[in-house]
Amino acid sequence: MATQPGKMPLWLRRVGWLVLIWAASVAALGAAAWLLRLLMAGAGFHR
Repeated sequence: MATQPGKMPLWLRRVGWLVLIWAASVAALGAAAWLLRLLMAGAGFHR
């Protein structure tokens, strides 16, 4: 399988997209948890 210089193999691009989507979903989950924590603290719930 010959690849052109400067082009990544297809499997590497697919793995890259998988990692990018996974990282974005983890970041979104963290942001949602942080927002819920702020809302709960604002409502008077404390540890």
